[in-house]
Amino acid sequence: MSTFYSLSVADVRSLTPSSVAISLAVPDDLKEKFAFKSGQYLTLKQEIDGKEVRRSYSISSHPSDDKLTISIKKVEDGIFSTWANANIKAGDSIEVMPPAGHFVFPPSGQAKHIAAFAAGSGITPILSIAQSVLDADSDNTFVLVYGNQSPEETMYLKEIQELSDNYPDKFFVQFLFSRTREEDALFGRIDGSIVNLITKNKFKDRGFDHFYLCGPEDMVNEVKDTLKNNGVDNGCIHFELFTTSQEAELSDLEGQTQVEVTLDDEVFSLVMDKKKLVLDAVLNENIDAPYSCQGGVCSTCIARVTEGKVEMVKNQILTDSEIEEGFILTCQSHPITSTLKIDYDDV
Repeated sequence: MSTFYSLSVADVRSLTPSSVAISLAVPDDLKEKFAFKSGQYLTLKQEIDGKEVRRSYSISSHPSDDKLTISIKKVEDGIFSTWANANIKAGDSIEVMPPAGHFVFPPSGQAKHIAAFAAGSGITPILSIAQSVLDADSDNTFVLVYGNQSPEETMYLKEIQELSDNYPDKFFVQFLFSRTREEDALFGRIDGSIVNLITKNKFKDRGFDHFYLCGPEDMVNEVKDTLKNNGVDNGCIHFELFTTSQEAELSDLEGQTQVEVTLDDEVFSLVMDKKKLVLDAVLNENIDAPYSCQGGVCSTCIARVTEGKVEMVKNQILTDSEIEEGFILTCQSHPITSTLKIDYDDV
């Protein structure tokens, strides 16, 4: 069920001319529900111009912090991001779903060497992950490669500089700017050559255990492909997209499907046209399924197929092993069998 809780906005501060950091106060009775792992996100709900709008934003704060902090970058024609940058202020209340997401750093008790490649607002989960990596073990190290247009458009620039000052032997950052030339920064965007510069040159003697990638699809795919070509195991590469455009070519979808939905230990039945998306059909039946972006970028609407098959329009989130286990993004899934059973509880 899409359970939202009203949280108070404790603070709003400008990060760049086009982004804000919003800190939310969590009351004591909701502390357990809103406990999170570094890298997870929150789904926010707001009525804007008479229409309910939901969006997901990664948490940039550390799990031990008193408040939950997210950052929202204003995007062109972005309904929620434009509204948030212009209207949210301290003292407001906003509806928030508890943290979710699998793009996380799980402390292992063993020293780890981590590298992260982030662009623009992709820094938000990476910042939280970096702090957790540095705190988890005194021998852990973290290398951050962070691309932006200019220093003025760089979110959390001050916080990143503070990490460099506080962990001079453990935290290393390489900035890239695509529109200005700056001292101690590279000019351009993150691509395969930058990956090779970091892994084969600047840190050639360091064996990285994991790589975290976050940002636009093209950047993530190029970094991922370069790492794989360099022999990095796929299981060591973790990524999250903030935009995606890849679409699969679907089979000819004709006819209807009998769908059974399990949600919060209840079973619902419906009949849907195969040309419709599963999530849309479920919501049309007033079934309170979880969802947020409806664009295949977050994983809020994930469910497990227990019978039947679907084809996904987009998928840059679920791994091959997760798909083999039956997980789907219901907002991107068309049924291709006459019957389909999905379970939102078994995820």
